[in-house]
Order: sequence, then structure tokens, then C-alpha cells
Amino acid sequence: MATTVLTTPRVLIYSATTEYRHDSIPTAIAALKELGQKNNIQFDATEDQNQFNDDNLAAYDALLFLSNSGEGSFGFLFLTLTDRPREVLNESGKQAFQNYLNKGGNYIGIHAASACLFNTTFYQKQVGALFDYHPELQPVTFVVIDKNHPSTNMLPDRWTYTEEAYNFRSDPRTVGAHVILSVDESSYTDTGVRNYTQGTPHPIAWYQEHGAGAEDPSSAGRSFYTSLGHLSSTWEDQNFLAHVLGGIQWTLASNTTRAMNADGKVGALPDGGITSTSSGAESTSTGGPTPNGARSSSVSTGIALAALPATFVSMVWLS
Repeated sequence: MATTVLTTPRVLIYSATTEYRHDSIPTAIAALKELGQKNNIQFDATEDQNQFNDDNLAAYDALLFLSNSGEGSFGFLFLTLTDRPREVLNESGKQAFQNYLNKGGNYIGIHAASACLFNTTFYQKQVGALFDYHPELQPVTFVVIDKNHPSTNMLPDRWTYTEEAYNFRSDPRTVGAHVILSVDESSYTDTGVRNYTQGTPHPIAWYQEHGAGAEDPSSAGRSFYTSLGHLSSTWEDQNFLAHVLGGIQWTLASNTTRAMNADGKVGALPDGGITSTSSGAESTSTGGPTPNGARSSSVSTGIALAALPATFVSMVWLS
């Protein structure tokens, strides 16, 4: 027979940098963990490349790349003549990442997540487009072009705040991405030279139902990317946090993980088990209050029951 149980999804935040480093990274990690506590998502944070191995990644419902830099992402701007581009992820880590995506793993990218792994083709496809440049930090008006997505349905139609308006090296729509947030290019000053075609309207945030980085699209998980999130103060803005949370929750609702698919090969186990023990990642608890104010409880199998979106309900067959 089948019984319905709830699964706490697990997300690995990867914020390693080898070139430019955002001051906002610690604030962002803290904000994500607070969102996790309130929304029954377990966030683990690491900058250890060794965490990218098959066994460890298989325990996660999604990998979240946060403001990374590396593999020659910013070129001469941040490297001396004697420097060589350094990789934010080594070859074995890249292979494990590719394997994870091939098994249906999900991906979330925030801000400079598009500014790393420039020489890694599958990553370029998975994030959707790679960073080119941005004009100076200034007030910018962003424009919602799809209000039906969970990451944008709470945003005002036009949203102005101080941010970096990213330009990209390609149009994410060419890999099947659906752009949901754009920018009013008349609202800010951009004196840079655009050497690439990024499409119209100007892409700022987008999603892929099937991430293009997987070798077999039919088994691919979801991908969500937003270029917003430069300043620490942005990670205290309620509109921005709702935007990010909506994107994360949408990504986790993919039908490719163990929580959603009896044949899933990655993600938190519905029985509360973990496929591996992560020695290099910092965890945060997820035992947040349920809607009626009670703390999380569990069934005899040890499955956490907490305030989860309805999408995180697993059907487990018992003999």
C-alpha cells in the first residue's frame, strides 16, 4: 500500500570564489538559512570542492551556486599578468556535478553564479547564459514579464532599487530558458560595449523546466537563475527574498528527485535517511513551526513533518 509522508528538501549552497568576491555572500547565506528555517528547507553551505562527489551530491534536491567567480571569469580586470585563471571547481568536481544533473538533479544560480566556469560547456547551458559585464551600481528599474511564476507573482510590475544590471554573453532563450524578469534600459546609464547578443527583452531572471546541462533532457531536473543580489542590503529586501524563495521552491518541486518520484536517484530520502555524511558543509536545522504553531513532529519511520509546500509530499510504497 502507499502512505503519504513529507520530506525535508536539502539544498547545497556553493559560494566558492577564486577571483572577485562579493561582500554580500555571508549575508546571503544567513538569509537563505533563515528562509529555510521558516519554510522547511535544509540549506547546507560549503566552499569545499571536495563536497562535489557523486555520493554527497546525491543527497541534495538542488545545488545553489551563489555569487561564484573563477575559471577566468573576469579576465584582465582582476588578474595580474603572472596570474593564471583558477577554477572554482576542479575536474573531478565538474564530473560529479555533470553526473548529478544527469540523474535529475536541480540547479539554482544567484547573481554571479553566471560568472564562473566559463570553460565548462554543460555549466553554461545549465545556468542559461554567462555574465559579460555590468554598468556601475545604480538605481535600476526591473520589469516583470511573466507574473505566473512563483518567483515573480508577488513582485510589482515595475521594481526599482540599487542593483547591477547584468549583460550576458548569449540569449538564455537559445537553450530553452523562459525569461520572467527584464529591465527598463532607459532607467539607468550603461556606457559599456555589448559584444554579444543577449536577446530581447533584456534577460535578468529565467527558468528552465529541463536544465540544458544534463546530457539527456528527458531526465533533466529544473534550473532557475536570477542575476539580482549584489548588495548585502538586497538580502534584507522582502521583495527580493520572496523572489528568491519562489524560485527555490519552484525548483524543488521538480518531479526528478526522490521526494517527488519513486524512481528518483537524487535528493533527500523520504524515510529521513541521508545517502552520505557531509564533513565540509555547515548545516542548518529545519524544524520550523507548523501553520498552527506546533513544532515539527515525525512518524514512526523518522520522517519530518513540518510546514512544507504541498509539492513536497512523497508517495512511499510499503510492503
